[in-house]
Amino acid sequence: MIMLHRYLAASAREPFAYGQHDCATFAARWVEIRTGRDISDGLIGRYTTMRDGLRIMRGLGLVDHVAFFARALPRRDGLPRVGDLVAVAGLDGPAMGIWGGEAAHHLGETGLVALPLSQVTDVFEVSA
Repeated sequence: MIMLHRYLAASAREPFAYGQHDCATFAARWVEIRTGRDISDGLIGRYTTMRDGLRIMRGLGLVDHVAFFARALPRRDGLPRVGDLVAVAGLDGPAMGIWGGEAAHHLGETGLVALPLSQVTDVFEVSA
């Protein structure tokens, strides 16, 4: 999937910034590129720290950003397909990524990293 590889390469060049280029905005933008649907609900640019982002999620009645994606996309049972969003177990709690076929690509403060399937906790279907 050339489109995904181009998106990952472009994302790897951007500096991490909460609310602009973090795991949630990375995932939401992928959904828009893949499907044409903007599921971000106007949240991009509305927070500048993880704490602010979680406060917004709780204001929406959600536990965290993974619950935000669970509300917007259908869960997939079983293994992820290339291009699906995945929730991954992170050091600071759950995080979002994109399944690339061999790994979950997650955008964190240190940049874009590849995580093994063993760290995937949920799979969300992203179909064009």
